[in-house]
Amino acid sequence: MFPIRDHNPSTGTPYVTWSLLVLNVAIYLWMVVALDTGDDLARLYFDWAMIPARISAAENPVSVVSSLFLHAGLFHLAGNMLFLFIFGDNMEEQMGHGVFAAFYLASGVAANLVQFAAEPFSPVPTIGASGAIAGVMGGYLLMFPRARIDILIFLIVYIRLVPVPAWLVLAVWFGLQVLGGLGADASVGGGIAYWAHAGGFAVGLGLALPVWLRRGGPAFWARTHGVPPHAPAPPLARSNIPTVRRRR
Repeated sequence: MFPIRDHNPSTGTPYVTWSLLVLNVAIYLWMVVALDTGDDLARLYFDWAMIPARISAAENPVSVVSSLFLHAGLFHLAGNMLFLFIFGDNMEEQMGHGVFAAFYLASGVAANLVQFAAEPFSPVPTIGASGAIAGVMGGYLLMFPRARIDILIFLIVYIRLVPVPAWLVLAVWFGLQVLGGLGADASVGGGIAYWAHAGGFAVGLGLALPVWLRRGGPAFWARTHGVPPHAPAPPLARSNIPTVRRRR
């Protein structure tokens, strides 16, 4: 089960969401072109990835931000950017550009700190935008629980797009992150930063709460039916109204 698209276009231009997409892709392309050896990559990760052991030693605190813009491979990047593309624009529209940018970074930093708390002496670098994007998803769950999200289902030879409510997609995703974190062996290096995902999601939901309350809380859900508000369809121009010939 994999979210692939939504049916909830924003009514404005999501400048921050698009800028984050471009920035993450540009940095990844730079990594592919500029880093010639494994030593170059290791040096980049040492300097800019969030390494819990270095944070415990009070080293490189900027990495809790810089690590959000590094990705380990094309599929890692593509998956994160797809989720940001699906959920980011509607959240940016509700929050405003500046607030959304701060919300994204705060969720990402909080996600890294939760991962650090789970394994404070790990030497394994943590990278990726998924903690920040998890925050966007947590906020989306609060703001638009009934939005329709198309998920791609693979069952051996059966492949189908199925529209489901956002609350189901996001609740299942969050549950999987918590289960993954509980089942992960902290002594084994590498893998998925489950606690960063779960922590970012929970923090994003909490940070979105004031926005939801300012919109009216449950009254906001009542007005929007739990989906992102769309611009009304433009009125049909008189010149476009077909002429009707009446029969006698």
